Amino acid sequence: MIPRYARFSFRPYVAVIALTLAMLSSCTKPENSGGKSTVGKDDKVSLAFITNVVASFWEVAEKGAEAAGKDFNADVKIFMPTDYAAEQKRIVEDLLIRGIDGIAITVIDQEGQMDMLNSAAEQTNLVTHDSDAPETNRLCYIGIDNYDAGLACGELVKQAIPDGGEIMLYVGNLDQINARLRRQGVIDAVLGREPDSSRYDNPGEVVKNDKYTILDTRTDGADFAKAKADASDTISKYPNLACMVGLFAYNPPLCLQAVKDAGKLDQIKIVGFDEEGGTLQGIIDGEIFGTVVQNPYMYGYDSIRILAGLARGEDLKTLMKATEGVLVEEEDTILFPARIIKKTPNAEAKNEFEVEAFWTRLKELTE
Repeated sequence: MIPRYARFSFRPYVAVIALTLAMLSSCTKPENSGGKSTVGKDDKVSLAFITNVVASFWEVAEKGAEAAGKDFNADVKIFMPTDYAAEQKRIVEDLLIRGIDGIAITVIDQEGQMDMLNSAAEQTNLVTHDSDAPETNRLCYIGIDNYDAGLACGELVKQAIPDGGEIMLYVGNLDQINARLRRQGVIDAVLGREPDSSRYDNPGEVVKNDKYTILDTRTDGADFAKAKADASDTISKYPNLACMVGLFAYNPPLCLQAVKDAGKLDQIKIVGFDEEGGTLQGIIDGEIFGTVVQNPYMYGYDSIRILAGLARGEDLKTLMKATEGVLVEEEDTILFPARIIKKTPNAEAKNEFEVEAFWTRLKELTE
């Protein structure tokens, strides 16, 4: 956010100094010290929570956002685009024209959306969730460490196919920071590399060690029909395929459908991301090995809680410290740890949870 508060004087030399400082601030990313106060402390605020696609994952986040709206006297509008980045742009522009006290958005493409995000940050309070854009002027990010979550997913893959084999990855797109980091974490863990979140293996290139072979990463642009077709095509093309890894919420159930259609449940293991109902049921049925889950409910809740406070003039740092997540203050980030959901979790692993107990708790939050 670019601070907009300055004390003006009619003295020429002071005006020159102010102009110089403004020019300097436009050349560097400003420190996030607070938001834009737009309403009184007792007034209802108008806030928007924008996702990247329509998915059950976001229905959980919606419940969290709505709960925070009730707790913090906010009118919360939820937007789930069907036309990806193009529709996000239309939504944001419309909100800014109509007037909005704050926007929470999951970023699809930091570079491609830079101007839109910075324009929004100039006009209202802007936070990111799930997928970040740290080079923009957003105020803070609420989500997960996607590289660490990818590492956890990679370890889950090795549990699923301990004898090694061929692996295919599936994701909506690789423009999103969360998708790139998540994918890289999986690759690094599977290949037994030293963790390095700055590493990037180009898609389209086979990467392997003496035990595991990662064939490629298929991207579907959040087109569910294409995602299913990609999974089916992989099974046909690679007869020795051992594991399919779905990195967006809708991918694992679609992979499972493709595996069932091919009659290869005994051969191909499926590892997932997120808590899609089809994924959780697949784990219960023994057809999906496990999944790495985030905390979308708290993404929604904390996004709205923080935006409501900022609109009423509360301090950003103070609002962030009130989270149940892990505060990374120097990065203006709130992180919620990844959890692994399995049919039979390791009792000694603090981050592994039994699927039916997890699903019961999820239903309590969302129904």
